[in-house]
Amino acid sequence: MRLEEVIGLWREGQRRLEQAEPSRRAALERVTEEIVDELRRRLGGQFTADELAQFYVERGTDWCFDVATRAAPSDPEAWDLTTVAGAAFARYLREASDYGGGRRIDAE
Repeated sequence: MRLEEVIGLWREGQRRLEQAEPSRRAALERVTEEIVDELRRRLGGQFTADELAQFYVERGTDWCFDVATRAAPSDPEAWDLTTVAGAAFARYLREASDYGGGRRIDAE
């Protein structure tokens, strides 16, 4: 699985998070950050954009629901995986070894 095949989903989550009502945004941000932290634990160390995409395809986002319910147990609106998982993967992508400035960095 290549990045180009999933990045649109991640960007959609990021867009939805940015456009969330201010009253909902804090909980969505909290869940998104918890998912990013879990991605760090699961992927560890250095990774590429394609490795993150592969992880997304192979592992899915069901595990994100458990993270969301722990991070915001009394706020089911913050469990919207399309938003929080997508935004978390988009945010974590920025830490990929071959990604920066909003695009893939070409190896020279």
